[in-house]
Amino acid sequence: MKNNLQYSKWQLIWLVVLRVAIGWHFLYEGMVKVVNPNWSSVGYLLDSSGFFKEMYYSIASNPELLRLADFLNVWGLIAIGLGLILGLFTGIASWSGIVLLCFYYLSHPSFIGVSYSMPMEGSYLVVNKVMIEMLAVIVLLLFPTGRQIGLDRFIFIQKNN
Repeated sequence: MKNNLQYSKWQLIWLVVLRVAIGWHFLYEGMVKVVNPNWSSVGYLLDSSGFFKEMYYSIASNPELLRLADFLNVWGLIAIGLGLILGLFTGIASWSGIVLLCFYYLSHPSFIGVSYSMPMEGSYLVVNKVMIEMLAVIVLLLFPTGRQIGLDRFIFIQKNN
């Protein structure tokens, strides 16, 4: 995505703060899972509801698919987090974050009549924290900052014609 946008100083600062904060959240969630040798997504997957619950159940019941899902989840969180924090391949990191958050939301949608065995903070109707974070990552995708403040600046050097 080509960035011809000109941000004010404060717009750039707060977009970068948002990018780093979301990156930190992704990175932290991945690292917590890495250091816990007993972590698995099986409980989360088996607690799924909504339109795609059968897909999540089938992943949880297949040991190979579960290992793959766990690996992709943990290392995807870490890679997305590092990408957003460092401003490195921010477009790929943002798209990957959107996809991952979409999978999370579809696994545990906040619809009327849907209940989960895992405790949730508060009561939500359609819009929950996962959706809000996904919308914030979409904002980061549409207002990229990695080429101004981030390692993308050095990778994607633009020639001035």
